[in-house]
Amino acid sequence: MNANNMDYNEEKREKVIIAGVHRGLRDAISDTTEQSMAELRELVKTAGGDVVGEMVQNKADIESATYMGEGKLEELKTAIEGLDADTVVFDDELTPVQMRNITDFLEVKVLDRSMLILDIFAMRALSREGKLQVELAQLKYRLPRLRGFGTEMSRTGAGIGTRGPGETRLESDRRHIRRRIGALEDEIQELRKHRELIRERRKKDGVITAALVGYTNAGKSTLLNTLTDAQVFAEDKLFATLDPTSRAIVLDDNRQILLVDTVGFIRKLPHHLIEAFKSTLEEAVVADVLLHVIDSSGDDVDNQITVVEQVLSDIGAVGKPVIEVFNKCDKAEEYSEKADGSRVYISAKYKKNIEKLLMALADAAPGKKQRVKACIPYSEGALMSELHETQKVISEEYVEDGTLTELMVDAKMYDKIREYII
Repeated sequence: MNANNMDYNEEKREKVIIAGVHRGLRDAISDTTEQSMAELRELVKTAGGDVVGEMVQNKADIESATYMGEGKLEELKTAIEGLDADTVVFDDELTPVQMRNITDFLEVKVLDRSMLILDIFAMRALSREGKLQVELAQLKYRLPRLRGFGTEMSRTGAGIGTRGPGETRLESDRRHIRRRIGALEDEIQELRKHRELIRERRKKDGVITAALVGYTNAGKSTLLNTLTDAQVFAEDKLFATLDPTSRAIVLDDNRQILLVDTVGFIRKLPHHLIEAFKSTLEEAVVADVLLHVIDSSGDDVDNQITVVEQVLSDIGAVGKPVIEVFNKCDKAEEYSEKADGSRVYISAKYKKNIEKLLMALADAAPGKKQRVKACIPYSEGALMSELHETQKVISEEYVEDGTLTELMVDAKMYDKIREYII
């Protein structure tokens, strides 16, 4: 690979070994599986590393002190030397004790899934709020792991796991870090209040919102671009976009819908990350409709749907209309063109079945309009102006008794013009 193709201008891509413990859990989402290891490979690639080796141990329980057990760590150390690896990434979140013991034993940089995700978030955050949220999550993660963290980073220098506040050596003064956490929380709270004011204004103005939610890399940003020409950065990588983007579309009946793209979900998403990004994820909580974008081409669709539903439940985004948008159908083995209101099959990239999606959205969004014919008297000039401003006027013809119109009207307007309906 030449330098021009290197991700994020990394001078040297780190050689990474990924490792995990498969416990045979009934809840496969919480376990290390083929799917979670494949996802970990993608996370490493997104962070700018190359996976040169993998190790999975079949074991009923995780070792409290060493995660894998000393025998397996010996094997891992031999693999590190043989593959000349720089870094080991574990598929679970390590405890401070495990992180310290493993780092001392392997003598290379050690990261876990949570730290890797936080590192990617630090790389992707563009807005001030996004950067603050990432820093807050990183500091909360690192605070109990301070001992040994500084020496580990000083030994390895820059690279994966060092973005965000990790770019400079963390002060060992826990009080200083706690003060910084407090300051970040205060600043994020102020931004949250500002966001709430914007939402209240939207509600007052009768703006209908639809939040795009889904597993990371399901195609939410591509769909937003297809629907609105938003030109949001979209790439075939995990967490290609982090900061929420809002764009408006107008439905056939003149209703304006504000589409809000949200951060993608992933299995084993760190709890502190969900907490830090609650203000962003609240877009899903307050939305009138959820568009759950699903990658129909993957082999882990059911588990990905479950992860998204769990996170939505955790943040309280339940009890509202949900449209399951099965995206990437051009890649799926069985391509379906059907739509049944709550489920639509599309290809955002190739703009397949977008009309069916918009029809499903029109049905699910509040304020659905119906088609009527009415003769509005010439004396009701103000009413005619209001119809033109707020409803969809399909046709009009001037007749002796008034303006003969064909309209798409909502329930409120229907009641207002009821006496003039033909």
